[in-house]
Amino acid sequence: MSNSSEKVYSEQEIADKLAAELPSWFYEKGWIRRKYKTSGWKGTMMVVNTVGHLSEAAWHHPDLSVSYAFVIVKLTTHSAKGITDKDFELAKKIEQVVQWQPASEADSPFEGTPSDPRFKYIKYD
Repeated sequence: MSNSSEKVYSEQEIADKLAAELPSWFYEKGWIRRKYKTSGWKGTMMVVNTVGHLSEAAWHHPDLSVSYAFVIVKLTTHSAKGITDKDFELAKKIEQVVQWQPASEADSPFEGTPSDPRFKYIKYD
């Protein structure tokens, strides 16, 4: 299922792509990374499960570091030995879903999570 002809991005290309498309992500030691801060264990598990579902659907699996109030997502394409389009595309999908705030969309029928601290589960950027 791997594609040995996948383009592996250079560090400069990675930096440029992250700045343009995923500004909350950064490159470090062969991985693109993102830390999602949560309001506690419930929010942490919701992020982990979301990332798990999206990763399984994409058949591209990140490394996760999980703690009480944060999740760190790390992506690389092991088969290509570097960062490929798979990593950028999965990062974009994770970002889109985890950071979704329907209340900020003018035409959304959803009100979004109340601002009351009892209901907050993730700390949005």
